[in-house]
Amino acid sequence: MNPRILLRSEESGGAVSAVEFTAPPRWDGPFLHTHDFDEAWYLLEGELVFQLGDEVVTKRAGDFVFAPRGVPHTLANHTDAPAKYVLVITPAGFERYFARMTDDPPEWALRPIPDVTRVGPQIAWGG
Repeated sequence: MNPRILLRSEESGGAVSAVEFTAPPRWDGPFLHTHDFDEAWYLLEGELVFQLGDEVVTKRAGDFVFAPRGVPHTLANHTDAPAKYVLVITPAGFERYFARMTDDPPEWALRPIPDVTRVGPQIAWGG
Protein backbone atom coordinates (compact mmCIF):
# COMPACT_ATOMS: atom_id res chain seq x y z
CA MET A 1 0.00 0.00 0.00
CA ASN A 2 1.20 3.45 -0.75
CA PRO A 3 -1.22 5.95 0.78
CA ARG A 4 -1.24 9.54 -0.46
CA ILE A 5 -3.12 11.91 1.84
CA LEU A 6 -5.28 14.21 -0.30
CA LEU A 7 -7.19 16.00 2.48
CA ARG A 8 -6.42 16.09 6.21
CA SER A 9 -8.59 16.73 9.25
CA GLU A 10 -6.84 20.03 9.88
CA GLU A 11 -7.72 21.21 6.36
CA SER A 12 -11.46 20.49 6.72
CA GLY A 13 -12.18 21.49 10.30
CA GLY A 14 -12.31 17.80 11.20
CA ALA A 15 -15.21 17.12 8.84
CA VAL A 16 -13.66 14.90 6.17
CA SER A 17 -10.40 13.42 4.94
CA ALA A 18 -9.43 11.72 1.69
CA VAL A 19 -6.65 9.25 0.94
CA GLU A 20 -5.57 7.72 -2.39
CA PHE A 21 -4.30 4.13 -2.41
CA THR A 22 -2.99 1.55 -4.81
CA ALA A 23 -3.78 -1.95 -3.54
CA PRO A 24 -1.21 -4.45 -4.81
CA PRO A 25 -2.24 -7.63 -6.62
CA ARG A 26 -3.48 -10.40 -4.33
CA TRP A 27 -3.71 -8.06 -1.33
CA ASP A 28 -5.58 -9.67 1.58
CA GLY A 29 -6.72 -6.34 3.00
CA PRO A 30 -7.56 -5.58 6.62
CA PHE A 31 -9.47 -7.86 8.95
CA LEU A 32 -13.23 -7.35 9.22
CA HIS A 33 -13.63 -4.35 11.51
CA THR A 34 -15.91 -1.59 12.80
CA HIS A 35 -15.39 1.99 13.92
CA ASP A 36 -17.26 5.19 14.71
CA PHE A 37 -16.70 6.97 11.37
CA ASP A 38 -18.09 6.54 7.85
CA GLU A 39 -15.96 5.41 4.92
CA ALA A 40 -16.59 5.64 1.19
CA TRP A 41 -14.45 4.22 -1.61
CA TYR A 42 -14.37 5.35 -5.23
CA LEU A 43 -12.52 2.92 -7.49
CA LEU A 44 -10.29 4.58 -10.06
CA GLU A 45 -8.68 1.45 -11.57
CA GLY A 46 -8.94 -2.29 -11.17
CA GLU A 47 -11.26 -4.42 -9.06
CA LEU A 48 -11.78 -4.92 -5.32
CA VAL A 49 -13.89 -7.27 -3.22
CA PHE A 50 -15.78 -5.65 -0.33
CA GLN A 51 -17.56 -7.18 2.63
CA LEU A 52 -20.23 -5.01 4.26
CA GLY A 53 -21.94 -6.89 7.07
CA ASP A 54 -22.70 -10.33 5.63
CA GLU A 55 -22.73 -9.17 1.99
CA VAL A 56 -19.68 -9.72 -0.24
CA VAL A 57 -19.57 -7.76 -3.51
CA THR A 58 -17.05 -7.13 -6.27
CA LYS A 59 -16.64 -3.56 -7.50
CA ARG A 60 -14.71 -2.18 -10.47
CA ALA A 61 -13.33 1.14 -11.72
CA GLY A 62 -16.06 3.79 -11.61
CA ASP A 63 -17.96 2.10 -8.75
CA PHE A 64 -18.64 3.63 -5.34
CA VAL A 65 -18.96 1.80 -2.01
CA PHE A 66 -20.19 3.22 1.31
CA ALA A 67 -19.70 1.73 4.79
CA PRO A 68 -21.65 3.56 7.51
CA ARG A 69 -20.09 3.80 10.94
CA GLY A 70 -20.67 0.72 13.08
CA VAL A 71 -21.14 -1.67 10.12
CA PRO A 72 -18.51 -4.43 9.95
CA HIS A 73 -16.54 -4.16 6.71
CA THR A 74 -13.32 -4.95 4.88
CA LEU A 75 -11.90 -5.08 1.37
CA ALA A 76 -9.32 -7.03 -0.63
CA ASN A 77 -7.75 -7.26 -4.07
CA HIS A 78 -8.09 -10.84 -5.28
CA THR A 79 -6.84 -10.11 -8.81
CA ASP A 80 -3.42 -10.23 -10.44
CA ALA A 81 -3.50 -6.47 -11.15
CA PRO A 82 -3.23 -3.46 -8.83
CA ALA A 83 -6.37 -1.51 -7.90
CA LYS A 84 -6.38 2.23 -7.31
CA TYR A 85 -9.01 3.98 -5.21
CA VAL A 86 -9.83 7.05 -3.15
CA LEU A 87 -11.05 6.55 0.42
CA VAL A 88 -13.16 9.31 1.99
CA ILE A 89 -13.44 9.32 5.81
CA THR A 90 -15.95 11.34 7.84
CA PRO A 91 -15.48 12.65 10.39
CA ALA A 92 -11.79 12.95 9.64
CA GLY A 93 -8.92 11.72 11.79
CA PHE A 94 -8.17 8.19 10.64
CA GLU A 95 -6.04 9.49 7.76
CA ARG A 96 -3.37 9.90 10.45
CA TYR A 97 -3.12 6.11 10.70
CA PHE A 98 -2.22 5.89 7.02
CA ALA A 99 0.24 8.79 7.23
CA ARG A 100 2.06 6.86 9.98
CA MET A 101 2.90 4.10 7.47
CA THR A 102 5.89 6.12 6.26
CA ASP A 103 9.39 5.91 7.73
CA ASP A 104 9.20 9.52 8.88
CA PRO A 105 5.55 10.44 9.60
CA PRO A 106 4.69 14.13 9.66
CA GLU A 107 3.97 15.84 12.99
CA TRP A 108 0.21 16.10 12.29
CA ALA A 109 -0.01 12.29 11.87
CA LEU A 110 1.04 11.77 15.49
CA ARG A 111 -2.20 13.22 16.85
CA PRO A 112 -4.79 10.70 18.18
CA ILE A 113 -6.67 8.44 15.77
CA PRO A 114 -10.14 6.90 16.18
CA ASP A 115 -10.42 3.38 17.59
CA VAL A 116 -10.96 0.41 15.26
CA THR A 117 -12.34 -2.91 16.53
CA ARG A 118 -11.46 -6.17 14.78
CA VAL A 119 -14.60 -8.33 14.55
CA GLY A 120 -13.67 -11.06 12.06
CA PRO A 121 -11.31 -12.46 9.43
CA GLN A 122 -10.16 -11.10 6.11
CA ILE A 123 -12.28 -11.90 3.04
CA ALA A 124 -11.72 -15.54 2.06
CA TRP A 125 -10.52 -16.16 -1.47
CA GLY A 126 -13.50 -16.97 -3.67
CA GLY A 127 -15.85 -14.78 -1.57
